[in-house]
Amino acid sequence: MEIGICSYSFHRLLEAGKQDVFKYIVDCKALGATQLDPWNAHLAPVQASAEAWKAEAHPEQVQLSTEEEAYLDRVKEAADDAGLPFGCVAVDGAHMYEPTPEARRANRAYAYKWLEIAGRLGARQLRIDAGGTADMPDDMFQIIVAGYEDLIARARDKGIEIVMENHWGSTRVPENVVKILEGVDGLGLLFDTNNWAEGAKEKGWRMCAEYASACHIKTFSFDEDGNEQSADIPRAMHILMDAGYDGCWGIESVPREIDEYEGVRRTIALIKRVVGE
Repeated sequence: MEIGICSYSFHRLLEAGKQDVFKYIVDCKALGATQLDPWNAHLAPVQASAEAWKAEAHPEQVQLSTEEEAYLDRVKEAADDAGLPFGCVAVDGAHMYEPTPEARRANRAYAYKWLEIAGRLGARQLRIDAGGTADMPDDMFQIIVAGYEDLIARARDKGIEIVMENHWGSTRVPENVVKILEGVDGLGLLFDTNNWAEGAKEKGWRMCAEYASACHIKTFSFDEDGNEQSADIPRAMHILMDAGYDGCWGIESVPREIDEYEGVRRTIALIKRVVGE
């Protein structure tokens, strides 16, 4: 069984200065992960330079500096030493839809930069959000589709799959998720068990499981039997497996009463129990 831990699961440790990407790699190894799924904030030096690149908004001229390459090579070496490949790099702030061409151009520059970063790390997937709003009018849909088509074409030569997540905006609505995926050849889905509009969780699981090429098993709190209290995680996982999902079980733990390490441990235990059922 493949296990990946999205590094957002440790965002409090990151903010407190108690973890960086190198400690994240060590922690993933110790916790039993089989791949690395970093959130862009964990790659702080290139995150800062990518933000500067976004502000300049020159998408076609994207490149990595010598300093960026050296840092990423150090990160890759640490991952190789741990025996952990890079799976899905999750990027916030590069979403496809913005209402103005200028904002879309800036986001595209940011996405291109992260594509270069993901390529340098040897990552298999890059998560870029769709953005937009729940009503998703046709002009918005067309902008989202065109953006993903452009990014997928650029990612193809690097062997990177572009995935969107049901995360916020337009993609909290299951029908929108299906419409975008059906409208963009080659776009994958990072299936999050939690991020659905109110009352749409079950519908989202059932409508979208067949499209999943990655997943986030989202946990917040556990009962005394080790079950997640906000959602029926075993049901969601069985829907995924019944739909043919055989990919990595990704974890995004956001614990409310326990520390982040324990949240990940309990999520891994829950996943192993369900997969073994």
